[in-house]
Amino acid sequence: MVALPTSLNDAVAAGQRAMTLDAAVLAKVTDMAGDLAVNLTIASVILMATVIGAKWASRITRRALSKVRGFRHDPTVLSFVVQVVRVVVYIIGFIAVLQRLGVQTTSIIAVLGAASLAVGLALQGTLSNVAAGVLLLVLRPYKVGHVIDIGGVSGTVQRLDLFTTQMSNADNHKIVVPNSKVLNDVILNLSGQRTRRIEINFTVGYGEDLNQTRAVLVKVAGDHEKVLPDPAPWTGVTGLLDSAVQVTLHAWVKSDDWWQVRADLMQGGKEALDAAGIEIPFPHQVAVPYGDETVMPLVAVRTVEEHGPDAGDDGTERTSDGEQG
Repeated sequence: MVALPTSLNDAVAAGQRAMTLDAAVLAKVTDMAGDLAVNLTIASVILMATVIGAKWASRITRRALSKVRGFRHDPTVLSFVVQVVRVVVYIIGFIAVLQRLGVQTTSIIAVLGAASLAVGLALQGTLSNVAAGVLLLVLRPYKVGHVIDIGGVSGTVQRLDLFTTQMSNADNHKIVVPNSKVLNDVILNLSGQRTRRIEINFTVGYGEDLNQTRAVLVKVAGDHEKVLPDPAPWTGVTGLLDSAVQVTLHAWVKSDDWWQVRADLMQGGKEALDAAGIEIPFPHQVAVPYGDETVMPLVAVRTVEEHGPDAGDDGTERTSDGEQG
């Protein structure tokens, strides 16, 4: 049992001691809440400053690098460096926020060092994309604005980020490919060279003059204003098909003119062959009879009065082989 005070003075003294202890605890809690509020406010300010600073640093970096000759005409490297600067500013701001909240950055570094293996395994896909992005930036298999084909997917490169390569196809669909897949797959750069060859296959009949056919196609290519004279247009017989002879036309153009000139040469070649009286044969199907033709089934005779107007002029319907029933 708790001993009761024996006198009024003892009771008053005990009450004063309790009130003093409560006041000290309350003051300490108040100080801690005040410090926490101040730290949260300053941390919020640091976070906002980090966001603003990242945008400002990115803008300054882009403006400064745009004045450098090596970066001025290469948006691929420019966008990559700007993004790296933005990420670095965010990391610095995040560390400053943690320090203001009382988290020891040394302990964070120690934990990250101890868990580096687990983090590496968990983020191996993301880290491989970053490493692939750096290698793509160094090797430079393509640039922003190039038309490339990656694993059968074609598009114009819009942006090279730390993690992905962004493209848009002819239908303006946005295509996002991880950098690791780009680096590990076959990259077909369709506009990496200044010039590009057009190849069109025409087919003519076996009875046509092949030399005349080649001369007609060469003239069509030579008359086109966007076909380059060097290398000169070339034609040749490249295949003996089942019902036609294949004649191939080669013409060199600038990479930007490839699509339109190819369409023009295909249309112009067809029209020129028609004007020269050179046959472009259609696919043929030959029916080969077999068995005894004398016992082939015939369609029964039907009169107009019995079966309506499907019958012939003489009142009988014609069979499928053209004879009258």
